[in-house]
Amino acid sequence: MDDRETRERLLKVAATLFAERGFSKVTVRDICTQARANVAAVNYHFGGKSGLYEEILRSAIEVMKGTTDAAREAGESCPPEKQLEAYIRIFLQRVIAARENWIHQLMMRELSDPTPALDLVVQQVFRPRLAYLSGVIATLIGCGEDDPRVGRCLLSINAQFLALLDNPVTERLRPDSRLTTEGIAEMARHITCFSLAGIRAIATT
Repeated sequence: MDDRETRERLLKVAATLFAERGFSKVTVRDICTQARANVAAVNYHFGGKSGLYEEILRSAIEVMKGTTDAAREAGESCPPEKQLEAYIRIFLQRVIAARENWIHQLMMRELSDPTPALDLVVQQVFRPRLAYLSGVIATLIGCGEDDPRVGRCLLSINAQFLALLDNPVTERLRPDSRLTTEGIAEMARHITCFSLAGIRAIATT
């Protein structure tokens, strides 16, 4: 029981610290001090700081995979326009609305200062998510998923999401642009309409 409780405290404390500071700026001593654990506990339970970090990242991955699964289910048996709309709406609800969550903060740290564990996120989250969206876009254009137009449209849609993430430049230029929970539905409709118009225009070129 004591071992299990110590392990859970280490995971909880480390998740918060890694999200706040990033992997490289957190020490084992930092984690163990806050978790009220012996400095040897990280090695005992996780084989070291990297093992602890990977364990935390895997739990984050499971949550992020749920976003892709929810988008698939919401768009199941729907025309591609509705599939795109569902993907955008759920992405905004699950990711943008939860940007104060430790998972979002951890991923921002990982993307700005990547560790070898980023490969796990790419393979288990980003590739399946983008593969799904690529299929939707290819259907809308009426081409294969390997068509260069699909990749360019994919980048354009994701760029709209990225613009909504915390950005110090955007916050200074447009202090009213921060997305609120109440504004998610309206923003989802805007991105959907804007993206569909662009994809249809690309389909004729």
